[in-house]
Amino acid sequence: MEESKMGKDVEAAKTEEVVATEPTITPTTNNTASKSNKNTAAIVLSIFALVFGCAGLALGWMGFQKSSTPLTFLSSGTDGNSANFVEGSIAEVADKVSKSVVSIVTSTKTTDFFGQSYDSAAAGTGIIVTEDGYILTNKHVINGANKVTVVLDDGTTYENVKVVATDPLNDVAYLKIDDVSGLTAAKLGDSKTISVGQQVIAIGNALGQYQNTVTSGIISGIGRSVTASDDTGYNTETLTDMIQTDAAINSGNSGGPLVNAAGEVIGINTATSTSAENMGFAIPISSAKGMLSQLIETGSAKRTYLGVYSVEITPEVAKAYNLPVSEGVYLYSPSSYSAIVKNSPAAKAGLKDKDIVTAINGVKVGASGSLANLIGEYKPGDTVQLTVIRDGNETAINVTLEGYSD
Repeated sequence: MEESKMGKDVEAAKTEEVVATEPTITPTTNNTASKSNKNTAAIVLSIFALVFGCAGLALGWMGFQKSSTPLTFLSSGTDGNSANFVEGSIAEVADKVSKSVVSIVTSTKTTDFFGQSYDSAAAGTGIIVTEDGYILTNKHVINGANKVTVVLDDGTTYENVKVVATDPLNDVAYLKIDDVSGLTAAKLGDSKTISVGQQVIAIGNALGQYQNTVTSGIISGIGRSVTASDDTGYNTETLTDMIQTDAAINSGNSGGPLVNAAGEVIGINTATSTSAENMGFAIPISSAKGMLSQLIETGSAKRTYLGVYSVEITPEVAKAYNLPVSEGVYLYSPSSYSAIVKNSPAAKAGLKDKDIVTAINGVKVGASGSLANLIGEYKPGDTVQLTVIRDGNETAINVTLEGYSD
């Protein structure tokens, strides 16, 4: 494949979507700089009605240190999303989870138009996911920072913090506190089984005051798509499959957990609406598990990818393309290029243009998450079974996933 074509394939596989604009939302990092700073200033986000979806190619930075402790995933057969809060349980769950919620304080050196340098600071939130110091947060919380400090719920401060990986497909960053042990790790739930109307709480470092706050509400929507840009308006990133909640997500809450009634993290709080009341957004936690597992096992991480252009199937899309199903993804490219990226895992497995993917390892695409986010739960080298409809017939195709490198 020619270099120029590959570049287009990679970019389209990451971001190609047809969208309709809705209200504007902003990220929830609290910026305490006295002057404007492009690297740490608030990102402007717009909500979009998703028409086209993609299984994105994505790049993860290399991690620096192997972890000796496992992720606190759910036990097999347990689904905390069926639990409900009862009288007094919000306080109990919040108290338990808050021990795993940290403040992320960043420092950025900036040069203004007149050549004068100054330091600016911003504050966000993070989630401890291993006892030896791996932390999840939003990528926009640490963008451009030359120093990252972590403050625990009890006030303990760590300055030996590194950014070990980022996921450009999602607004997710992975941090590591060096030479630490005995931290309280959060329990990660399953965002694939969440439902609209489910009760949740949001915990975070509200207003950059380094003290956790708790708000409660419900999941008011799933599968939402937003696009993010910095204050220049030129650098944008599309975030798909977001969880919408009416639990208040305040300034400084970026990177904090959205938690179910069983005390499990099901999302990473990311943004709140500036033009609509009671509208916040969180990234599904399951989409971050693949890179987390790699970091813990090997000390490095890449985002897995399938390598296709795809259209999210809705009843309208099914009618327009005369498809036999109303859910899943349709492997289709509106350009002259194939929907299957050359030399990708999808190509090696024999996927073809106009295939319909309805499930990954039995998990329904669409109902349980977008194709890209479901793929994100796995590691490079994992083999997944896709349920595919081709020429009206259902078949199973095994695909060995790979990690994307530019």
